[in-house]
Amino acid sequence: MAQLVPMPQLGSTMEEGTIVKWRLSEGDPVRKGETLLEIETDKATMEVEAPADGVVRKLLYAVDSVVPIQKPIAIIGTVDEPIDHLLGNTAPPEAKAQESTAPAPVVAAAIAPTVGSADTSVFLSPRARHAAEERGIPIAALSGRGTGPEGRVVERDVIAYASLAPADTAIEDTKGVRTTPLAARIADDLGVNLNELALGLPGSRVRRDDVLRHVDRAAPTAAAASAADYTTLPFAGMRKRIADNVSKSRFTAPHVTLALEVDMTECADLRARIIPDIEKLFGARLSFTDILVKAVARVLDEQPVMNSALVGDELRIYSKKNIGVAVALDEGLIVPVVQNAGEKTLGAIAAELKPLIERARSGKFTPDDLAGGTFTITNLGSFGIDVFDPIIVPPQTAILGVCRIADKPVVVNKQIVIRSMMNLCLSFDHRIVDGAPAAKFLQRLKQVLESPISILL
Repeated sequence: MAQLVPMPQLGSTMEEGTIVKWRLSEGDPVRKGETLLEIETDKATMEVEAPADGVVRKLLYAVDSVVPIQKPIAIIGTVDEPIDHLLGNTAPPEAKAQESTAPAPVVAAAIAPTVGSADTSVFLSPRARHAAEERGIPIAALSGRGTGPEGRVVERDVIAYASLAPADTAIEDTKGVRTTPLAARIADDLGVNLNELALGLPGSRVRRDDVLRHVDRAAPTAAAASAADYTTLPFAGMRKRIADNVSKSRFTAPHVTLALEVDMTECADLRARIIPDIEKLFGARLSFTDILVKAVARVLDEQPVMNSALVGDELRIYSKKNIGVAVALDEGLIVPVVQNAGEKTLGAIAAELKPLIERARSGKFTPDDLAGGTFTITNLGSFGIDVFDPIIVPPQTAILGVCRIADKPVVVNKQIVIRSMMNLCLSFDHRIVDGAPAAKFLQRLKQVLESPISILL
C-alpha cells in the first residue's frame, strides 16, 4: 500500500528541514532503511532512510525546498497502485522550491564587499532566507530587522519588509526621481544614489531589479582573472551555516580571550594509572578530553555564571553542565554534547563521548547529539597549536580552547625539571562576565588539573 514519507523530526528542537539531495529518483526501487535523501537542519546535514520497501512513486519537493516537519515529501508504493488520493498533501506556499536561476543569491554575493560582508553577518532562519531570495530582497537589506530569538531574521520580518514597499506602485521622491517603493527602500538600505541611477534610465521609473543590477555592476571584481585561474565551490550547507554562526557570534558578543599555562604532569600520571580500570569497567579508553570535560564541569559548579547564555534580555544560568566538544570534519565543525557531565564519572563520560564523536565523524549523528550545550571545549592540541582565539558558540557565555601538551623545562622548587605543559585559552562574552571572574575560572581549572584527584571524588 502506498504511503507518504514525512519530513522527519530528527531532534527535539527541529522545526523544519531543507532538502539538500535526493539519493533516489522517481521510479527507482527502494528498500526499507536505504538512504532516500539528505536534509539540512539549523544544526547539521543528515541522511534520511526510507521507511518501507517499494518504488519511489513521487518526490513532492525539489532540492533546496524548506519543509516543516511531518509534511509529506515523497510517496513510496508499488509500481501500479493509484496514488492520486495522496497527492492532495501539497506544499504550503512557504515551502516552494527555490529557483536555481533566481538572481538574488548572485546579487547578494556580489554586494558583500560593498557592505562589509553583511550577508554572512545577518542571522536568518532557512525559511526567511528563502522568502528573501524569492522576493529578490538582498540579505544585507534585512540587517537589524530581526524579531526572532536573539535578533534572528524570520520569515515574518522579510514579509513585513516587502509589504512596506510594494513593487507595483510608482512614487516620486523630492528630487523628481520616479521609483517603486521597494526599489527606493533597497536603494536606501544599500547606499545607492537614485539620482545617479536615474540618469541611465531617462523617462522610466527605477525598479528593484535596476537597483540590484547597479549594485552588481558596482561590486569590485578580480581584475584580469580568467576562469582558468581558479575553481569555484558553492558556499552552502555546513560551511555556510558555520559562517553564519561565527559571524553572528563575533558581531554580537564582544570576545575577550585569556590564556594560562597548566602543568599536566599529574593529569598524565593519573590517566595512565586508571586507563586499564576504565577500559575494563566501561569499555572505553580514557582521553585527556574526557578529563577536561569532567574538570570543566567541576569548576562550573563553583563558577555558575560561566555556564550561562544571554537570550534576549534574559541571562539564563543553567543547572546542568552540558559540555560540547568540537569535532572537525572535512566540510566543517560540529559540536556533540555530553549531557549533564557534572553528574557523571570519568568512565561514564569516556563511554558516552567516544560514540558521540564516532557518530559525528561518520555523519550518523542526530540533532539531539548536538542540542543543549551550555559550555564548549575545542581542542587543537593534535595540530601542535600553542595558543589560539576560539569563537564562542552562541548564545553560550564561554568556550575553552585546549592546546598541545609538550614537555618543557620549568622551575619547580627552584630546580629546573621537565614537565608536561599545556596552554588553555578561554574566550568569554564580556557583556556577561568581566575579566576577573573569567580569570578566576581559568585559575581554578588550572588548580583542578594540576591536582586531578579531586575529579575522581
